[in-house]
Amino acid sequence: MSQAAPTNEKPQPTYLSDYQPPAFRVTHTELKFDLDPSNTRVTALLHLERHPDSDPGRPLTLNGEKLSLQRIAIDGQELQEGEYRLDEKSLTIDNPPERMRLETEVVVDPASNTALQGLYVSNGMFCTQCEAEGFRRITFYPDRPDVMATFATTVIGDKTQLPVLLSNGNPVERGELPNGKHFVTWEDPHPKPSYLFALVAGQLEKVEDHFTTMSGREVLLQIWVEPQNLDKTEHAMRSLKASMKWDEETYGREYDLDRFMIVAVDDFNMGAMENKGLNIFNSAAVLTHPQTATDAAFQRVEGVVAHEYFHNWSGNRVTCRDWFQLSLKEGFTVFRDQGFTADMNSAPVKRIQDVSFLRTAQFAEDSGPTAHPVRPDHYIEITNFYTLTIYEKGSEIVRMLRHLLGWETFRKGSDLYFERFDGQAVTIEDFVGCMAEVSGLDLDQFMRWYSQAGTPEIDASGDYDYAKGEYHLTLRQRTPATADQPDKQPLHLPVKVGLVGTKSGEDLRLTLEDPEDQANLDKGGVLHLRQEEQTFIFTGLDEAPIPSLLRGFSAPAKLRFPYGRDELAFLLMHDVDGFNRWDAGQRLAMLALDDLIAAHRNGVEKVMDSRVVDAFRSLLTTPTEDKAVLAEMLTLPSEAYIAEQQPVVDVDAIHAARSFVKQSLAYALRDEFLAIYQANQIEAAYAPSAGQIAQRSLKNVALSYLMSIEDEQGVALAQQQFEADHNMTDVRAALTLLVHSSRGDIADPALKAFGEKWAHDPLVMDQWFSLQVTRPQSDALDRVKYLMAHPAFSLKNPNRVRALIGAFVGQNRVNFHRLDGEGYKLLADVVIELNKLNPEIAARIITPLTRWQRFDEQRQALMKAELERIRAEDLSPNVYEVVEKALAG
Repeated sequence: MSQAAPTNEKPQPTYLSDYQPPAFRVTHTELKFDLDPSNTRVTALLHLERHPDSDPGRPLTLNGEKLSLQRIAIDGQELQEGEYRLDEKSLTIDNPPERMRLETEVVVDPASNTALQGLYVSNGMFCTQCEAEGFRRITFYPDRPDVMATFATTVIGDKTQLPVLLSNGNPVERGELPNGKHFVTWEDPHPKPSYLFALVAGQLEKVEDHFTTMSGREVLLQIWVEPQNLDKTEHAMRSLKASMKWDEETYGREYDLDRFMIVAVDDFNMGAMENKGLNIFNSAAVLTHPQTATDAAFQRVEGVVAHEYFHNWSGNRVTCRDWFQLSLKEGFTVFRDQGFTADMNSAPVKRIQDVSFLRTAQFAEDSGPTAHPVRPDHYIEITNFYTLTIYEKGSEIVRMLRHLLGWETFRKGSDLYFERFDGQAVTIEDFVGCMAEVSGLDLDQFMRWYSQAGTPEIDASGDYDYAKGEYHLTLRQRTPATADQPDKQPLHLPVKVGLVGTKSGEDLRLTLEDPEDQANLDKGGVLHLRQEEQTFIFTGLDEAPIPSLLRGFSAPAKLRFPYGRDELAFLLMHDVDGFNRWDAGQRLAMLALDDLIAAHRNGVEKVMDSRVVDAFRSLLTTPTEDKAVLAEMLTLPSEAYIAEQQPVVDVDAIHAARSFVKQSLAYALRDEFLAIYQANQIEAAYAPSAGQIAQRSLKNVALSYLMSIEDEQGVALAQQQFEADHNMTDVRAALTLLVHSSRGDIADPALKAFGEKWAHDPLVMDQWFSLQVTRPQSDALDRVKYLMAHPAFSLKNPNRVRALIGAFVGQNRVNFHRLDGEGYKLLADVVIELNKLNPEIAARIITPLTRWQRFDEQRQALMKAELERIRAEDLSPNVYEVVEKALAG
């Protein structure tokens, strides 16, 4: 029996308001997989009982897609046609018993599953990805997060081709079978939703270690990889153990199974997946070696390992009632992994990097046609909502709770949440309710952060009364209209503030006139901005202050304050808040960039602001203990961030202005940059330690300035650094600078040698692709087309698509936005092709076209034309939803 023929109806949205508990719950699930690349047989035995909150007459409906049904039985009695209904998305039994054992047998084709959802094959290895709704491609099931069951899984495979058979939980039985096959049975004692199911089978080898929990239990740790990658697991294992220790010490959370397994997979749509006890990772998020991975890759692995491990509690033990609550697990877990990384490395740098990403990418998402609340009220395709808004803004909302409550009270709230809802599928109200309960704080207004889309704006002004020694700080908030929400209400924002004395250069004591405001300030260190406009009066000040506002970026908002350039330079040197020192420098640079963008647009001579040069000279010549922060301070705002500050994006003017600033600083401060470069050479063996990473980062920032003017000494240093081949961080930095320069005589041989040396390593080849297509020269688009025909490129591999196409359209703005529209045409061609292969990746990579309204009329017309061309295709729900929103916007 086969699945019914598909229909051509337009995809329909799912609404939060339509939520109902499932008609049936599953108490236990028994699965048996007989693995074959094109003909895998899956037998499922579901122990079902009617949900106590379900109407007695509701039928049993199981989700199922791309399944060939072979057999169906209830309590051992086979059903005949007419006793059930089957369509392309579901299996329905109209008059089921109230309690039953339902058995189905289906056949699936993993080898042809290019969408990489459900069960698929990657390099001969069987893998699964079930979040959000991939399990329905494995067997018929109530595939929703509020159906939680214990699982027993038997995996059968060819002993030679598939010697390793893994699934969730603990192995309880294994044995030999006829015809050269073998089996392993796994049991997971913790109830879980189907999205947390995992299976991996293939020719894998493992590295092992152990971790002793705070209660004295010993946990077996395993990382499974293809044999050639065994030497690339040490950092991931070290990161895992550090994560387990940190979660115990910081949140009191202990691991609950006898083993924790990670598997590295080359073909994977996401970074990694927190399946209970068996985490499946994109290879890029687990494999590292000094010769093949950069410092950024080491830090990413550390962060992703932590994120997926932390999910064991914030996502697995306590999960989402429905997918509208996705940020309940993702936002909270991002907040937790950011805290871990800050503790392991430089906390100010971590904050700077996270906020840079948020303000560049998530703020753009908030102001575009696909803007949505952190908890959306409807969706067509849930995988489209694995967005920066859900993850990054969701994390910022949790951080605001931490600011409002203070750490100790926040920790009490998280403890209550985990203890009260352990083993349950819950809502955002449950999480915030725990925080309100332990703090006594009214968080009803705060809940608007979850339902209201867009980025709030804070307009601040201040006035110092010399006679009274008072500073009056007025804050006004507004949130611009978004596509589905024209009217916005005031939010509850924590504004962390400091006043820096203009004479002393030190923080002044904060005493507020209002006792309630003072109590809030004493408790969480923040001002509570709840109204559209509030004035806070600081008293007892002996000198005029400069306000340091939104310290640590205490709320995800756009702050406007009429700082003068001298005031920004003063804060850059004196503010004790590391984030705001950096931000003062960025604001100072932005004022100069705005002038230069206007000059370029008007065809007048560009003149460099000497105050920026003086500020950079002070940074370069003042001793500092945190070189990682200094490297961030010396890095100019990106072209993408600059674009977000402009009313109309002029990519050519932005590129010209930023290049002019960088070159001007390089000419003026050549000797200082050279001294920084030479002072940060490292003779010791490579280590991904915070200290070494800081030195390499600072050194390579200095080299990038020297190479911006193609200074002969700078070119020689870049060539020497590439040829020294000490580590991939330095090699990649030097090679990128050479390839992005006009020195083809040096760059071309280096690029060729690099490609030949690392042709066998997919992750290094991803770097090789990216650094070529991000070069600013006008031949970049031709290079993209050339590399798309390279034998190592495949549209079926998400990492390769991101490395080549994603890097070009996202990081090479001046060439992607060419006035002839060829960049847009290339992206549309790729999206149309990917829509057939992997709709999830297609929907993600289309994003630059959806921002068409931000550009000039000529580019708008070209981008819209490509969106219309895509819309004319037979689209997946993923791409359809994004394109419709983009054109409607």
